[in-house]
Amino acid sequence: MRILFIVSCLFISFFVNAQIINPKEVAKRKAQDRTNGAIDRTLDKGLDKVEEGIGNIFKKKEKPEKEEKTTKKTSSKKTENEESEETEEAEESVTNNKNNTKPASKSSSESSTSQPKSSMKSYSKFDFIPGEKVVAVEDFEQDAVGDFPAKWNTNAGGEIMTIDGQKGKWLKASDRGLFFPDFVNQLPENFTMEFDMMISEDVSQNMSGLMVFFPEISKRKPTFDANFSTDPQVGFDIHPMPDQGGSTSSAWVFDKNNEKILENTIPFSWKDGEVNRVSIWRQKTRIRLYVNETKVWDLPRAFDPTLKYSMLFNNNLFAGANFITNLRIAEGAPDTRNKLITEGKLVTRGILFDVNSDKIKPESYGVLKEIGTVLKENPAVKVKIIGHTDSDGDDAKNLDLSKRRAASVKNALSAEFGIEATRMETDGKGETQPSDPNTTPQGKANNRRVEFVKL
Repeated sequence: MRILFIVSCLFISFFVNAQIINPKEVAKRKAQDRTNGAIDRTLDKGLDKVEEGIGNIFKKKEKPEKEEKTTKKTSSKKTENEESEETEEAEESVTNNKNNTKPASKSSSESSTSQPKSSMKSYSKFDFIPGEKVVAVEDFEQDAVGDFPAKWNTNAGGEIMTIDGQKGKWLKASDRGLFFPDFVNQLPENFTMEFDMMISEDVSQNMSGLMVFFPEISKRKPTFDANFSTDPQVGFDIHPMPDQGGSTSSAWVFDKNNEKILENTIPFSWKDGEVNRVSIWRQKTRIRLYVNETKVWDLPRAFDPTLKYSMLFNNNLFAGANFITNLRIAEGAPDTRNKLITEGKLVTRGILFDVNSDKIKPESYGVLKEIGTVLKENPAVKVKIIGHTDSDGDDAKNLDLSKRRAASVKNALSAEFGIEATRMETDGKGETQPSDPNTTPQGKANNRRVEFVKL
């Protein structure tokens, strides 16, 4: 009992001592605990953000998925003059790493609101009509990137390259000098010449741009002597200066006595950062120069009919580079009215389409306008429009493509020029009726045509 009494007293003493605490000390300790807890939470949040920031520095950012490109592999043959996307991308990567040269690009404000591409309406005053028969074409598809083109010659420097955002291969003329296509010799008295052109970003000291010469053929020096400025010739200087007050073009003519009979310079519009289409049209003594949809020069007495002429390019940039591709030269003076109304059949290679597509290119406007005018002036005439392709690609797809292209031409004549749809039938022959062998680029170009047959 005595032991039990002692234990009970100790327990009561402990309990009383544990419960009797100074209230001021309790309040003080509680305040300290809350303050320390708030500080700890604040520090924890700050440290969390720091750790998160450090983690983001080393975290690999995910790239946005590229748009999937649908590719149909239904034939081992390439479609109409179209390289595979894999080849284009590989060559583009090699070229961009090698050259570090990009074509002129739009400013950031312009690129954020990119301008729409040229439409058919923008070519409403375009009266250029390509020649009837293609005699030379050049898209450099047979040449390797980094090489100078095998069918050309030069006294300067240049190479084949690809351009970011553009299809196909381009000749980059980066050094001052002459560039001559060996496959072009004497030009006929009626011919058309077309090519695509771009310029590099660096045009700060270009002084002059790309010159197109038509020298008298006996004066075309095989050694590419640049001292031919007083030889018989006709020439144009295409001088893009998009960021320096506007572009200009010069024209000059030297007669057979080596006397200058014409020289002048006028402004023209250049599309910065885009492909510009240059078109030249000779009809006997007359020559016209177009840049995109605009006629820049129209010289009625430039060529001497007693002389024979050839052509070459002169790259006269002091800085930067010119790029050209899709050179196309055709001969013949189109006579739309006579061929369609009198002869009953018109064949044109001047209605151009996007590759592997039935979409008509805007530069076809001049040809369509000429045909539309003839049909309007002869309201009783009905026609069948027949599309043709070259032999590249799958036979069945080419047949379908030719039919769709004929339908596009009918729709354009109806929508743009008011020709009644009931006056036009359409058909397509694909590659079954070639006009030329499909063994050369110019042969294939001649086979890509549209026929109008009077009914």
